[in-house]
Amino acid sequence: MSLNHVRPWRNIYRRKSRQIMVGNVPVGGDAPISVQTMTNTLTTDVAATVAQVNAAAEAGADLVRISVPDAASSKALKEIVKEVTVPIVADIHFHYKRGIEAAEAGAACLRINPGNIGDEARVKEVIRAARDHNCSIRIGVNAGSLERHLLEKYGEPCPEAMVESGLEHIRILEDNDFHNFKISVKASDVFLSAAAYQGIAEATDAPIHLGITEAGGLVSGTIKSAIGLGNLLWMGIGDTIRVSLSADPVEEVKVGFEILKSLGLRHRGVNIISCPSCARQGFDVIRTVEALEKRLEHIKTPMSLSIIGCVVNGPGEALMTDVGFTGGGAGSGMVYLAGKQSHKLSNDQMIEHIVEQVEAKAAQLDAEKAAADQAAE
Repeated sequence: MSLNHVRPWRNIYRRKSRQIMVGNVPVGGDAPISVQTMTNTLTTDVAATVAQVNAAAEAGADLVRISVPDAASSKALKEIVKEVTVPIVADIHFHYKRGIEAAEAGAACLRINPGNIGDEARVKEVIRAARDHNCSIRIGVNAGSLERHLLEKYGEPCPEAMVESGLEHIRILEDNDFHNFKISVKASDVFLSAAAYQGIAEATDAPIHLGITEAGGLVSGTIKSAIGLGNLLWMGIGDTIRVSLSADPVEEVKVGFEILKSLGLRHRGVNIISCPSCARQGFDVIRTVEALEKRLEHIKTPMSLSIIGCVVNGPGEALMTDVGFTGGGAGSGMVYLAGKQSHKLSNDQMIEHIVEQVEAKAAQLDAEKAAADQAAE
């Protein structure tokens, strides 16, 4: 992110990592932090999987992971890759041959779990396939599947064991002159994940994939991920993220972007600033925000919208947003454009009118950006 000299307390200094390519998406270095999700359809159901990948991409996913548990899934993956627009990460567990098949099928990255995939000879065969097909690799260390010798050494999954596992497998890749890799050290425990990620961040310059594995349902998983990922990102750790939820993959993408947006690390779509509402509200804030979130999902242009129920905080928040509405009295409120009072509006016209104003502002911002890009050429 760019440095804020006026408000230095907003600055995040990202850890220096080398950059790799996952298909056409740069990961690490000064590249934007990419957002991932994972399909939960049967991979062999090509139509359903393609539909889910495309829905995730429309929601903003930069990368999508697909499980490849058997030979039939490898065959389906080849068809899926042809029909989607985002790079596909093939999730490989237990059988190294699935990794080879996925690379041949067109996967942009292979996620391998060192504790499950087998001995070093098998890992080498996967490395060879990845190199031959210009495919990156993610070393996916997981607290729940650490190698037996590390569990015997440390007694239980711990940050030191996870870091040691990751470094052992980094050594295998680097000994085979393979450097197009990233690494994750996930656990379902927020404390264990955070400590392991801090350890691996100090031990390697490889790009880091952040995640709290098996975080839970939409609400509980979002909170755990926001705490774990948010604190690590605030520290400057993390080059690509996946929020793991027992929910629709599109929800994972939304939560991932909201975490990044809250830290000023990525900007996409409308950032709605709204009050929780109280007895002072001049309109139904909760219903209005729910409606606007759905109506404005199609907007990809980064911009801000304030929806505040009364004049206590409403004018102040509206001063800092592109479009704003502050509740007043007698069934009407004030519309703000570019931080300034513009016109009064009746509450019953509010939703349609705000959607129109946001769409107009998005079009204006897009035109200004296009003109600036053209002038810079």
